[in-house]
Amino acid sequence: MRKLLIVIIGLSFFSFHSCQNESEKETPKKVETIVMQPTTIDDGRVSLNLNEMQKNHQLSNMRSHLEAVQEITLLLSQDDYDKASELAYTKLGSTTEMKLMCASFGDKGFENLGLEFHKSADIMSEVFKKRNKDNSLTALSNTLNYCVQCHATYKQ
Repeated sequence: MRKLLIVIIGLSFFSFHSCQNESEKETPKKVETIVMQPTTIDDGRVSLNLNEMQKNHQLSNMRSHLEAVQEITLLLSQDDYDKASELAYTKLGSTTEMKLMCASFGDKGFENLGLEFHKSADIMSEVFKKRNKDNSLTALSNTLNYCVQCHATYKQ
């Protein structure tokens, strides 16, 4: 009985010691975190060299334009030409605010393309008033063409 007790105590000690070594092995190692800087890819577009405030302002405007186009598309699908016309002029047309904004970036090509976009929205607004879906969709496509040209030519 005494021998059995010594064997049990010995095994317990051995077990405890081996578990203690295992827990030391499981201690997580410190992992070094590497922060990667974003890379700039030269895709051939012209940079407008905007500061952060200008970038955020421009992104906000582009998103607003996109939302207007989405809403106009929905309105045309519902044959609501009057509301589509109003939205095209007020949100995308060549208002004084839009003209000043296009001129504020210091790039004549960008300014001209922006002004042509806004003029096309004025024309689109007038086309919508005639309540012809095919002509309305063509006018919308013409306006969107300026978006495509601009995004293919310029980057922030």
